[in-house]
Order: sequence, then structure tokens, then C-alpha cells
Amino acid sequence: MHRVLVLGAGKIGALISGLLGESGDYRIDLADLDGAAAESVVKAHGLANVRAFALDATAPEDLAAHLDAHPVDAVISGLPYFCNVPVAAAARQRGMHYFDLTEDVAVTEEVRTLAAGASTAFAPQCGLAPGFVSIAANELAAHFDEIHTVKLRVGALPQHPNNVLKYSLTWSTDGLINEYGNMCQSVEDGSIINVLPLEGLEEIEIDGNVYEAFNTSGGLGSLADSWHGRVTEMNYKTMRYPGHCNQMRLLMNGLKLNHDRDTLKRILENAVPRTLQDVVIVYVSVVGLQDGELREENYVNKVYPQIIAGRLWSAIQVTTAAGVCAVADLVICDPESHRGFVTQESFHLKDVLDNRFGRFYAHGGTNEVSARMIATGAVGHQRAKGA
Repeated sequence: MHRVLVLGAGKIGALISGLLGESGDYRIDLADLDGAAAESVVKAHGLANVRAFALDATAPEDLAAHLDAHPVDAVISGLPYFCNVPVAAAARQRGMHYFDLTEDVAVTEEVRTLAAGASTAFAPQCGLAPGFVSIAANELAAHFDEIHTVKLRVGALPQHPNNVLKYSLTWSTDGLINEYGNMCQSVEDGSIINVLPLEGLEEIEIDGNVYEAFNTSGGLGSLADSWHGRVTEMNYKTMRYPGHCNQMRLLMNGLKLNHDRDTLKRILENAVPRTLQDVVIVYVSVVGLQDGELREENYVNKVYPQIIAGRLWSAIQVTTAAGVCAVADLVICDPESHRGFVTQESFHLKDVLDNRFGRFYAHGGTNEVSARMIATGAVGHQRAKGA
């Protein structure tokens, strides 16, 4: 079995450990600062090849001791972005592969530096956005002789919004605030520039439904660097239901909570509910020249909650966990092809979609599964009670 340490027993770490464990080809150590949280996830999985550990991965000496006592082939960090650099450093020192879910540009650059000359793969920015959307955009862009514009749009939305933000907390609150508050990379007139978050508001219609999209940080990943000099315009925006952006502008800019993120986090987590009934929308548009003609190609997909191992998992859990698991699986099963700093766009879309974990991105899903399981109380438990 391939040995993998998954750090963080939260929403995404729980499914990462389950997906890899269920495959039968991986032995998983799931570690969390809260050992009881990790144990509750492991008990819910009920898999002999998934073990729980209490570990403070932010303490370098504790992480080093754990990795020396329980060596692995790869580390997948499901921790908040600000915890990842020491984890990458520990993996580098021990010749292990490294994967994370960060959207943070500065953290990614530090990982890039650490990865220089490594004999193993260092692949940050896995998951959905950045991650899968970068892979899809890169695939479409490669179909063109000359590229004019590349637009990446992703939204993780509640199926049934009923609050003023028209939003539910579907993933890391720290990551959400980071995306909404930090400068955003973009390509305009061929130059890589920084633009303001919560700006660039636009309307987009998909399948007759109207959404808004606006600048957020990190979603472009390394794609702008990879295509620099070959594209005129490239940008990433987050999709929400109309009205959300103005509400967040009030909170973050009008009330200055971008400068008091701890308070903003408490407000959001106390007021905005979580849900398993969400939908993830991935939209990529590429415009350019093909055979001398101006053409456009699109990748559009909606992913809904899915039943995995008899339990219901939200769309954001599925897309994020499937994204990192597919990339990790491709690397671990073919390590000679992936060394040093590995960008998401270095993976082919077909390879990801054909992968046993990437298949969860398949088209054609509906909200019927989550509606039925919620109505019948059959969602199951992602964590064992009383663990």
C-alpha cells in the first residue's frame, strides 16, 4: 500500500482519507490537533487501513517526530493555508511528496522555493479552484493557435439560499476570507497585474440561471505564469447569487472587517449556516483563433452532493477531495514523471477525469440524491458519534 499522511480532519480531510482508504491501495494516517476529531472520522469510515492520530502539525518538532516514527510516501495538507510552509519543509527534508489545498499566493511561492531540486513532487493548489479549474482551462487553451481571453469562474453555492448573503459556509472560513480580502492576480493586455478583490463585478447566465461573478484571490493558481506571453487576457472570478458581492463589500470594506478578520470569522460562523445541499459550478471560457477563425470553447459543469461509502457528502467536499486525490494518485502511481514544483496545469484533463477519484467530476449529476437523503434522514454520519 502507498502510505499517506492526511493533515486535518475537517470537512475535506475527512473525505480525502475516506476516498483514498476506500480504494484499498492506500494506508492513511489522519492527523488533527484534536485527536478525538480524527478518531471520530476514522470510526465513521470503519476501514482497517485508516488510522487516527493527535498531532499539532504547526509545531515543527512534533511534526518531525511523527514523520520519523510513522514514515509515509506523501503528505496531503488539509490545514489552513498559513500552516502549510512548515509541513512542506518537513516533507522536503524527508523525501516525501507534498500536496495542499492552498489558495494563498505567498504560501505557494514559498512551496515553490522549497521544491527546487527535489526528487519528489510538490503540488500545492490542489482541489477545485485553484486545482481542477486550472486543469480544465489549460486543456481548452491548448486547443487554440492564438489565445485572446481565458475566463475561469467557479461557485460553491447553496441549492436553496434563504439568507441575506444568499450563501452557506461550505468550506474553510479562513480560506473564504483570504480569497475575499487579498489582491487578485490577473492578465490584462498581456501583462500580469494585481486587481482588487470584490471588484470586476459581472453577470453570467448558465442554463437560464443568473449569477454574479467578481474578483477573488488565488483561484488563478500558477496559470498566469504558465501562459504569460501567450494570452492577452486571463482572470479568475468567484460566482455567487446576485447581491452577495455588495453585502461582502459592506462587511469587509465599509465596516473595515478585512482588517479585523477574527471578528469577521466569528460573525460569519455564528450567522451563516452550513449545508450538505450545495452545488459546485465550474465555468471556463477560452476565446481565440483556431484555423484562422475566431472561436470560443467552454467547459461547464455542475457537481451536486454525492453518496460515497453510504454517506452523503457535499459538492464542495466531493470536488475538492476528488481533485487532490486524483492529482496525488497520478503522482504517486507514476513518481518518475513528477519531480520538484508541479503545477496543476501540468496534468491533462482527460487523465484527471479518467482517474478513479477524478470520476466524481462526471457530468450529469442532479440535486435528487441530496434531496431524497435529506428528506428520509438517510444522510449517514461523516463522524462517529461519541468517538
